[in-house]
Amino acid sequence: MEKSLVIIKPDAMQRGLAGTIIARLEQTGLKMVAIKMLHLNKALAQEHYSVHKNKPFFNDLVNYISSAPIIIAVFQGEKAIEVIRRIMGATDPAKAEAGTIRGDFGLDIEHNSVHGSDSVETAEKEIKLFFSEDEIYTY
Repeated sequence: MEKSLVIIKPDAMQRGLAGTIIARLEQTGLKMVAIKMLHLNKALAQEHYSVHKNKPFFNDLVNYISSAPIIIAVFQGEKAIEVIRRIMGATDPAKAEAGTIRGDFGLDIEHNSVHGSDSVETAEKEIKLFFSEDEIYTY
């Protein structure tokens, strides 16, 4: 079974959308196997987004994700990454279809409400960054 990390970002948390987003993900048939709420410090935020460290938006991204509490969860299921990316919608909410999380709730490309792993390799790295093995329930 494939696993993916999901982050409910500060803009969604501030608007009380965490439950709605989790429900939409669970309605796909995926199982939530880990969850926690935390306020990322800048060092952990930089490590999470290290793939973008040489891009002009890196500092803004780090400042945003560490600006308020977030929820981090692991979902598991067949093709979990593909399923989550489909339900999240395009990164830019202006380009995301209605009915997707970003299409319905995203404010702009930076404040797009949710993050999901983009590959199996990325998911493994991201999950290990935020969860120990004993924090993840497996079916």
